Amino acid sequence: MAVVGALLLVAAAVLFLARRWECKRAIAFFHPYTNDGGGGERVLWCAVRAVQEMFPDVPCAIYTGDEATPSSLAARAWEKFGVKLHSPPQVVRLRTRNLIDPSNYPHFTLLCQSLGSIVLGLEALVRLRPVLFFDTSGYALTYPLARLFGCKVACYTHYPTISSDMVSRVSNRSSLYNNSGVIARRQVSFLLSTGKIVYYELMALMYGLAGRCANLAMVNSSWTLSHIEKLWKGARIVRVYPPCNTESLQELPLERSERELYFISVAQFRPEKNHDLQVEAFAMALEKLSAEKRPRLKLVGSCRNEEDAKRLSDLKSLCAKLGIQDHVDFHENISYTALRDLLGGAIAGIHFMIDEHFGISVVEYMAAGAIPIAHNSAGPRMDIVVDEDGDQKTGFLAATVPELASKMVEVLSMASSERLEIAKAARRRCHRFSERQFNDSFKQAMTMFHL
Repeated sequence: MAVVGALLLVAAAVLFLARRWECKRAIAFFHPYTNDGGGGERVLWCAVRAVQEMFPDVPCAIYTGDEATPSSLAARAWEKFGVKLHSPPQVVRLRTRNLIDPSNYPHFTLLCQSLGSIVLGLEALVRLRPVLFFDTSGYALTYPLARLFGCKVACYTHYPTISSDMVSRVSNRSSLYNNSGVIARRQVSFLLSTGKIVYYELMALMYGLAGRCANLAMVNSSWTLSHIEKLWKGARIVRVYPPCNTESLQELPLERSERELYFISVAQFRPEKNHDLQVEAFAMALEKLSAEKRPRLKLVGSCRNEEDAKRLSDLKSLCAKLGIQDHVDFHENISYTALRDLLGGAIAGIHFMIDEHFGISVVEYMAAGAIPIAHNSAGPRMDIVVDEDGDQKTGFLAATVPELASKMVEVLSMASSERLEIAKAARRRCHRFSERQFNDSFKQAMTMFHL
């Protein structure tokens, strides 16, 4: 009874705060980490710019946990992503961002982060109650709270926080980056696996109910769209491909030198990117090739923390174990100019993450003229590595290590003229993932709001 009473008091307090004052005529973007430097941050700044163009007399604000100023955020948007805002956004500094830091929750991470986002969202709405609350970071449990505060709610969802695929992996006891081997092993207690299934099912229910509170949900791919439609039944959901900055890459020549053929793989050294499987596939490919036609593999990425650094070290050890260390190059934390140069010389680009929700690096390969070889799932399969002009191949898909090795060999065995035709088609296809296309689609979706 005491717990119920406490919850009722909290609910009453929130309702009291929510109805104390009118919404300020502003559009506020909920993006607690404005320094992540990834595709999500690019979406944020492109969205802010588009909103400023659509509603020039409505101020924009950013909810962030970073120490930032309006001018510093505007400068970052331009210097990091080439996005020039029409005016610096207002900054609403959040003090409780640590509540959504996954490192604080070794167990029940999804649940704890979600509950933490509610507190963070409450802080945001108390500091600024906008007419439109726009989430660009995927914290769906803030949507009911924003609606309670009288806000309209929009979001751009890069991937579902919980999906039926995740539940299926636990049910099948498949070991993957979101399902530890301890629980996945067949001999483990049936109770542990059942408990995690129930936990995921409850999270999916909570996530689904919260997502339905969004007036408008934009999603980044067909794969994300299919999952969100199942979870957020009744919400208005629109697919808007993310803005990929490919203009400078499309200036690179499509022809490749036959003197030094190499594959490139661009991704942070995170577990889900499956660098170890790429290395194993490359070793298998080398075994099938003659000594004079052996290519190189260039792994390009960055390390977020000590775990990533350890993973990079393990990859180097794996290359030595497989005897291919003389054919593999590691490029850590390189500049964009250096990355562009590497992309411009690669015969093909490797991306082997399972269920990658979209795959910006795959689009970058295509723009640069490197034939993509991606995992046969989710975004790459459904949206990106798709035949152009009816039947012109734009790249290759593989689901297993032997398949990936086979596709590497196939690309190397092609005549240069055949590779060039695929590269041309791939470059044509990448146009649909441009910033201009994002801007047009985003604005079309936003016409439902009258601010």
